[in-house]
Order: sequence, then C-alpha cells, then structure tokens
Amino acid sequence: MDINLFDFYLPEELIAQKPSDKRDHSHLLAINKDKHTYEDKMFYDIIDYLRPGDVLVRNNTKVIPARLIGIKEVTGAHCETLLLKQVGDDIWECLTKPAKSLKVGARINYGDGKLIGEVVKEKDEGIRDIKFHYQGIFLEVLDSLGKMPLPPYIKEQLCGNDRYQTVYAKYEGSAAAPTAGFHFTEELFEKIKAKGIEVLDITLHIGLGTFRPVKVEDTDNHVMHSEEYEITQEVCDRLNLAKKEGRRIIAIGTTSVRTLEANMQEFGTFTPIKKETNIFITPGYTFKAVDCIITNFHLPKSTLIMLVSAFLGREFTLEVYKHAVEKEYHFFSFGDSMFIYGK
Repeated sequence: MDINLFDFYLPEELIAQKPSDKRDHSHLLAINKDKHTYEDKMFYDIIDYLRPGDVLVRNNTKVIPARLIGIKEVTGAHCETLLLKQVGDDIWECLTKPAKSLKVGARINYGDGKLIGEVVKEKDEGIRDIKFHYQGIFLEVLDSLGKMPLPPYIKEQLCGNDRYQTVYAKYEGSAAAPTAGFHFTEELFEKIKAKGIEVLDITLHIGLGTFRPVKVEDTDNHVMHSEEYEITQEVCDRLNLAKKEGRRIIAIGTTSVRTLEANMQEFGTFTPIKKETNIFITPGYTFKAVDCIITNFHLPKSTLIMLVSAFLGREFTLEVYKHAVEKEYHFFSFGDSMFIYGK
C-alpha cells in the first residue's frame, strides 16, 4: 500500500512533552468500531466499557537506560549508542550515530572506562553488534551510565524515570516503553479486577521493530525488525479458555497486539513459547487473537497507525484522528489514548 494513505495533519503543539499529572487523568476516545461511533471521555472512565469476564493483556517489559553517550577511542569523536536487544554474551544489537566510522574493531569509551564497547559486526541502517567490557553486573553499570531512551520528539526531561515505565513493568529489556500502559494505576487495576475482569501479563521487549520509521513508499517493502516475546503456559491456558467461552480479549498497546497475533497466527491457538517475531500488521490482515485494543495516538505513516487501520479500517481511523486533532487530544508516548471495541 502507498505510505501516503496513512498520512494526516498533526500540529506540533499536540505532541505531548510530558505525562499527565495523574496517570489515569489523560483523555480517552472510546470508539465502537462496529457502529462507527466515538465518545470523548477520561481514561478512568474505561472501566465503564469493560465487562465482567473480559481479559486484559498487558506487556510487562521494563525499559532499560539504553541510551549511551561515548567517545570513540583513537579519534576522540563523540557517538551515541542505543541498545536494542541482547544477541550474545555481553553482545547487544545497537543503533549507532554516527555509524559510518564505527567499523569492526572500533572501540567506544563510556563513562571514563567503566564501560567499553567494541564493534564486532556491521549491519545496515546504522545498526552494529557491540560487545561490552566492564567490571561487575552489566545492568548496574548501565544504570549508572545510561539514560532513558525517550523518543526524540520529547524535548523536556522527566522529573523521574518511573514515568517512562508502566506501573506493572517487571522484566528488563526494552529500548522503548509500551506507552498505552502509562494510563493505568494500581488503584484502577484493583477496580478492574473487582469488576470480574482478568488481567494477564505477557512480555515483548521493544526494539527497532516497534518504533523504526517507515522509509519506503510501498508498505510491502518495509522490513520489520524482530523482537523477542514470551507467553507462559498459565497465560495461554487462560487465554484459550476465554476464547472457548467467547469472552473478549483486550490488548493494552500495540506490542501486546503483535505478540498475541503473532502467536495465534503461527500456532492456531495460544501456545507457550519464547521466541522472536517481526509480524507487520497492515489493512487486509485478519485478527485472530484480539477483540479490543487500548492504544495511544500514533505518528503519521507509522507501522502503528497501519496496525490500528487494520483493526478499525483506514478511512474510519483517519476520521477518528481528525476528530482527535480538532479536540486537541495529545499524541504519542505521553499523549492520550483510545479504546477500540465492538458491539
């Protein structure tokens, strides 16, 4: 499909620069995809749209301080490294800038020698495999030297790193946050569970596949980078039972959607596994796992608005986004959200 089919007008001032004061006090657009109607609400109102028996699925990945600023040994040139995923013993696939000078054997000094990166493999699009040398525990060293990998369109610094994590973040490994989960609080989850709604956790460590911009004119030519996910036996059993009983499975965020759909697409039933996926969902895709989606408002021409368009319909998605712009909803990571449901 032509990438321009997923373009829309977005004023820069609607790009959220900071999270709402209270997580669940962001705005919510509740969308009935079957009736083609929508309502302007607050996020804490989402409980009114949830039904006893529903299953909420959330991605419990935790963002690591994956952004490193270093100096290239020999030349003294500054370079930036974003850790994407671990691919070997102390070897990480990284997005680097500037990448041209980072050939195999190049060494980067982070934090006065506390952490040394050595390029061991060159890949396309500025990606390098880097082996890290350090003393102690890697994630502790990273905590002391790394920065939270906030998206480049966010110009302000956060008061605390916890606002770039969900309240249920558990397993470290992501280079970006599953931002649809930012709106939930522990108190809201307690109310949700008290209403008879099940909450299940899966894990997908977010890397380049989720946030890499589309640089081709035809979506068929876009290559999704793979990301690792895991679903346990217990979660699969509960999901399969919900499917059997006709209960709604509601994905919190596009990463949860991609995880569930990739698993169902491959196995035909929810199956416990730990593996990688590069699933790319565009209009024409038939959803097999997910009945409803909670998600933020996404970037024009992004893989994420394509996924939403596949679920909601492209023309209706653009209508909804036009409404969101007119009502001055906030967009992207710290922005507002939508709940897309059926009858």
